[in-house]
Amino acid sequence: MKPTDRTNATRALAQKKIPFKEYVHGLPAEMSGEEIAEAMGQDKERVFKTLVTAAPRSGKHYVFMVPVAEELDLKKAAKAAGEKSIEMIKAKELLPLTGYVHGGCSPIGMKKLFPTFIHQSAEAFPAIFCSGGSVGLQIEIALDDLRRVVPVTAADII
Repeated sequence: MKPTDRTNATRALAQKKIPFKEYVHGLPAEMSGEEIAEAMGQDKERVFKTLVTAAPRSGKHYVFMVPVAEELDLKKAAKAAGEKSIEMIKAKELLPLTGYVHGGCSPIGMKKLFPTFIHQSAEAFPAIFCSGGSVGLQIEIALDDLRRVVPVTAADII
């Protein structure tokens, strides 16, 4: 992927004139987020993965962003979302629900805007990294700029 190629995420940011930087790493989707952060020469605490969940009772979907070296705590995530419980969606549900594939899921530019939560550690950085909407593309964006396109709430979710 070349930086000039556009994804739903980069189009949404460009359309709203939100500043961001693209990083094309060309690593396969099977690489862990930690390996990608290392290959990019970035602190794994600043590189966030995007996880999509569902609440069985309400049927609502939620997006959670956590540092790549961490795991989402489903109990804390459910509490943040005001749900009794939540669970990860199945990989096969990701593309039809969000428009993104596993390994290239961005919180920006999904087919539908879902309530989005980010681990509170993101607030300590001038900018964070997240998927740019395709495998091999990361974007660097300030949290306040991310909030201009996606309603992101910081919470203790790990």
